[in-house]
Amino acid sequence: MSLAPNVFSEEKIGLGELDRLIKIHTPQKIAEGFDSKIGPTKSVQLHPQGEPTIFSIPGFKAYGCDKCHQPDELIDRSANRMRKTLKRLHTISPDLPPAPIKQFIIQSWTGELLQPWQFAHTTFDSVRISPAAILIDSRVYGNATHLHETLHLTQPFLGSANELEAYGLNIRSDPKFLILNFPYFSDTVTGFFMPEFPEILDRFFARSTRDDLNIPKEVQWFLMPFDEEILAKLAVQIKDMEPILKEVERLNRQFPIEAAYLGEQTRAMSLLFDIAAAKLLPLPGLREMGSERKEAFSILEQQFNKLDNTRLGYRVDRKREALMILTYKMKIKDPQLRLALYFHFLKHRYIGSDGEVTLKVSDEEDLKKFIEEKRVEVTRMMKSKNFTEIERQGAKKLLELVPAVGQSSASNPE
Repeated sequence: MSLAPNVFSEEKIGLGELDRLIKIHTPQKIAEGFDSKIGPTKSVQLHPQGEPTIFSIPGFKAYGCDKCHQPDELIDRSANRMRKTLKRLHTISPDLPPAPIKQFIIQSWTGELLQPWQFAHTTFDSVRISPAAILIDSRVYGNATHLHETLHLTQPFLGSANELEAYGLNIRSDPKFLILNFPYFSDTVTGFFMPEFPEILDRFFARSTRDDLNIPKEVQWFLMPFDEEILAKLAVQIKDMEPILKEVERLNRQFPIEAAYLGEQTRAMSLLFDIAAAKLLPLPGLREMGSERKEAFSILEQQFNKLDNTRLGYRVDRKREALMILTYKMKIKDPQLRLALYFHFLKHRYIGSDGEVTLKVSDEEDLKKFIEEKRVEVTRMMKSKNFTEIERQGAKKLLELVPAVGQSSASNPE
């Protein structure tokens, strides 16, 4: 598999031209009298077999798109991108089922189904993407957003583990995505592959961006030249991480509900990636810790058992909190030693003597509550007037597949 960046990019674009185009394609507020069901549509066969995909541009006239664009041309270009994306996804992950993309919506407005800060959003058998995001994705990101959202269509549940798996696709195509999305990967990269990774992050994000542009900061950082030797080294390390990325994919599909719950309970976005690393990689020794090892494990255990994030709506990263306590309470100043303790803890907590992973949940009642809340969220989304019938049917299908409250996905073959 090639790690060449932006292999599916369209014609590159300068910073000034990109800024101008984004400015006139920024998502807008919902127009008065706007009907999200009115707009050009076209049925396109993306898969050789299976159902066709409905491409649509709701509000094409209401938002003035017709002044500069022909709808058929925009839809044909989007369909072409998606064909390439589906082929690319199959090349990277041939064992995945075909993505059930029944609908592709180019959305010029913001709302509950596509927030102002979102490039794109996968709902149920559908992808929603803004015109500005299409410009950035096709001219800068090499269609990484299309790939990211397409993978979401194949995932069985909701949660941060899905984002981790999808960003795992993106880092394979360009190592700059590893830097931009570092919270998902940095501890494993630092602990096992590149101890200097934190310094690389500092250098990357220390570069000044312009506030007078409509271009998001992360896009500006992506476009700026960066140390090619470092990027090449990162690309090699990403290849070496392929077994870990594959294990994340496997775990997220074997334990979709537990993975989603633990992501919310711990707020550790990298958790599944770190567990996979603890399973597959040789861990550093801890002989120098002696009796302190037990105290450190107790601190980690206490943090990972806390339920404030799910019960009280807190947003505390329990991994970061535990590592901070190790630093200031136990006076463990060496960051590599702190990470070594963390990965040993993960192996002790989640990986059995047979080497198999079990995603341990500390409170079954809290898991039941989490499942029910997700069902309520999906039901609430279905009531949106902007929800299409395709999305509504996809949401119903998800609710049917979610196990009954109290039944974990580990015991449910669905």
